[in-house]
Amino acid sequence: MGLFDRVLGAQRRTEVTLGPAEAFIGITLLAIAADGYIAKEEMQVLVTTLCRLKMFRSYSSDVIASTIDRLMGVIQRQGPEALLSAAVATLPHDLYETTFAITTDVILADGEVSPEEEVLLNELHQLLNIPDELAVQIINVMIIKNRG
Repeated sequence: MGLFDRVLGAQRRTEVTLGPAEAFIGITLLAIAADGYIAKEEMQVLVTTLCRLKMFRSYSSDVIASTIDRLMGVIQRQGPEALLSAAVATLPHDLYETTFAITTDVILADGEVSPEEEVLLNELHQLLNIPDELAVQIINVMIIKNRG
């Protein structure tokens, strides 16, 4: 443990608190960041997808972008696990299936699923208690949607 870890350790490990919208954005952001790289196209897909959702209609793309920047800071400072844990703890239960579907859609938007994205989707499936049958249906529909 270094000197700064001793002094700043508690500050670096502060608890992440999110609102429901931030939790939703955080989970979808983790999906595009899972492979360690966020392509410009992936970010555009994410912002466009979020802007289409009813819960984000009152959000400007600038507000969504600044929320994404803040959440990227959480990932960089505290790691993706901290953001995922906080997001799942905050996300309203009635958004579990929607979050899983949108996250699946964002992951499949580029036509490929990296091993890291697959791990995240499987973890999300478990954390959100999405029934296996429903998860398979969602994945199948998103594969069909993203073929065109």
